[in-house]
Amino acid sequence: MWRDWRLFIPKTVTVLKQGYRLADFRHDTLAGLTVAIVALPLAMALAIASGATPQAGLITAVIAGFLISALGGSRFQIGGPTGAFVVIVYGVIASQGYDGLLMATLMAGAILIVAGIARIGTLIKYIPDPVTTGFTTGIATIILASQIKDFLGLTAAKVPADFLPKIQALWQARATLSLPTLGLAAGCLAAIWLLRRYAPKVPGFLIVTVAAALLVMGLKLPVETIGTRFGGVPSTFPTPNLHFWSWAKAQAVLPSALTIALLAGVESLLSAVVADQMTGRRHRSNMELVAQGVANLASAAFGGLPATGAIARTATNIRSGARSPIAGMMHAAFLLAFMLLLAPMMKFVPLAALAAILVVVAINMAEMHRFRVILGTSHGDRAVLLATFGLTVLVDLTVAIEVGMVLAAFVFMHRMSKLTTVEGGRPLIEGDEDDFSRREARYERYEPERGDTSVITFRGPLFFGSASTLKDTLDQIGERKKHYVLRLDEVPMIDPTGAFALGSFIEQLRRDGASVTLAGASAHVVEQLRRSIDAHILDQVEFADALPVKAA
Repeated sequence: MWRDWRLFIPKTVTVLKQGYRLADFRHDTLAGLTVAIVALPLAMALAIASGATPQAGLITAVIAGFLISALGGSRFQIGGPTGAFVVIVYGVIASQGYDGLLMATLMAGAILIVAGIARIGTLIKYIPDPVTTGFTTGIATIILASQIKDFLGLTAAKVPADFLPKIQALWQARATLSLPTLGLAAGCLAAIWLLRRYAPKVPGFLIVTVAAALLVMGLKLPVETIGTRFGGVPSTFPTPNLHFWSWAKAQAVLPSALTIALLAGVESLLSAVVADQMTGRRHRSNMELVAQGVANLASAAFGGLPATGAIARTATNIRSGARSPIAGMMHAAFLLAFMLLLAPMMKFVPLAALAAILVVVAINMAEMHRFRVILGTSHGDRAVLLATFGLTVLVDLTVAIEVGMVLAAFVFMHRMSKLTTVEGGRPLIEGDEDDFSRREARYERYEPERGDTSVITFRGPLFFGSASTLKDTLDQIGERKKHYVLRLDEVPMIDPTGAFALGSFIEQLRRDGASVTLAGASAHVVEQLRRSIDAHILDQVEFADALPVKAA
């Protein structure tokens, strides 16, 4: 227990302790500037889609973005408003007002801090892929629906928050279609895709936003802008206060606060895992939750929106050469400078351009490839996926997650009840780790007579509860070999999440130049692997009925 406190050391402290040089600061500054350029139009677009003002999105990106990087458990995490919150934020504002949203965000921050201290960060990873893919694709669908009005330039007094009434209201307003707005939005959308394809390193979101604003100013196009709807963006920064708090409303917004906390926790840890996979580093999940909690408390106090780790911006940060959390802190500082210096120009930004940006965000967020893969697996996973997706779109995100998790638990219990050979098996479950210690590997590694081959034996079911261990196994192998034999003869079952993780593990071994043999896998396991893992990965893997080399 004496080492537990190390799990709550921010990565910033680790970086400074290990030594931080001027060259590192230069790399972090450039990365921070690059991410800020990407985040500027995105923060405003997400805020408008959520039913808030552009200023709220910028405040969130500045305050939460700085704190998530400064206090977080990941070296490269970039925080701010994300698409995952659009649905819940829009609904809370519609039902409880903006003060209700600030209360829910504040309460969510407190919940995240408690969850981190209670070390619940190690449990969030047990949410299975059909649930996360279901509600993520559902959220993307709702974001697309929410942008129809601004993309087409429709005139509607008040568009309902619920999906089906929203579609009905927009259909009734179809006669108000604005051709200039549609043309501008379509042009922006096409420009973003072209820049992504032919100039992927260029900040397409910002270039398209600036070009659209200049086009509106130069041609005086009759389209709605930030200035015509919101009056512009203030060039001052608000002071923190908690005037919005009301004990009478606390109970009403508690369910929303719980949903915000869950989404913030899940997305931040997913983003941290992506960063780990890209860099080979390790994040501290519980410290990350505490940082997310502090950031949401501060965001609410300054009048901002809920915040979490942003996967796309985090990946951009890494690709831009970031070396430490200082890059995320610089990203927030640059955003603050943009907000204070460029506020008078932001009123010319057309809402059609921001709608085009969100259409791209929603399409990227939908994960249609993974959605189709899960649809092609078992009946149970398909039911969990479709139920979570349908309830997210048609009912409520909170209900969707609750029902999805309950269904996933029943599916899992059903699978476990069908197992006939479980003696000697054990699930591969790892504990929370930090940079200062490593726990003993939870698999057995046999050294064969040939020194260039390593045999790894897995025991027990590979399901969503054990998938994270597969992602960590490479860290525990030690010296790399030229050939790996993965023994699966004691793996009675594998679900899509476990198959995805095993596929990523095999792909990493292949990238390291090693060949891979899967030995002893049952027909059920092989069938699930072929359903879930891309063919180009399995085509490079040799299958064997038994161990092809003699273990020492």
